[in-house]
Amino acid sequence: MSETRGAASGGKVVPVDVTVNGEVRKLVVEPRTTLLDALREELGLTGTKKACDRGECGACTVHIEGRRILSCMTLAAMQGGKQITTIEGLEHDGRLHAVQAAFIEHDGFQCGFCTSGQIMSAVAVIEEAKAGWPSAATVDVGKAFTVADLSKPEIRERMSGNLCRCSCYPNIVAAVADAAERS
Repeated sequence: MSETRGAASGGKVVPVDVTVNGEVRKLVVEPRTTLLDALREELGLTGTKKACDRGECGACTVHIEGRRILSCMTLAAMQGGKQITTIEGLEHDGRLHAVQAAFIEHDGFQCGFCTSGQIMSAVAVIEEAKAGWPSAATVDVGKAFTVADLSKPEIRERMSGNLCRCSCYPNIVAAVADAAERS
């Protein structure tokens, strides 16, 4: 830990045990350290991107306990004992997650800066649909929602918290739709 950072918090640090991508990790962070900074600086997991740093773009999206969150708006000290998944934790046994593969197949990125957050949100979108969660775009919230109901308007609404500077939205929506069909 840098002297500047320790001095800024009066030298106080907090131990935090988390499970990141299936591995128990021990962190020692100052109380105001965001989860984003802890992942990138303390654990070296740089797939989660730091862009706006104020919860507006979605580039820092990760999953905590299976739910997507903006890691730039979440304190690391509050995550003790929790399961955290980053973009690095999606592949298994050298095989890409279906959403990662769909993004490649549909060319769902250009510069790639937002891609990890887009993919993490897309994985959550599909899981939310499987769980039956409606969205603001759901036509009939009285009807049980299924992954088959993930229309392009549904996907656009559910992915609206993730911004792409290169405007790859049509390809991103196509990738999410394809991955949802495969699931």
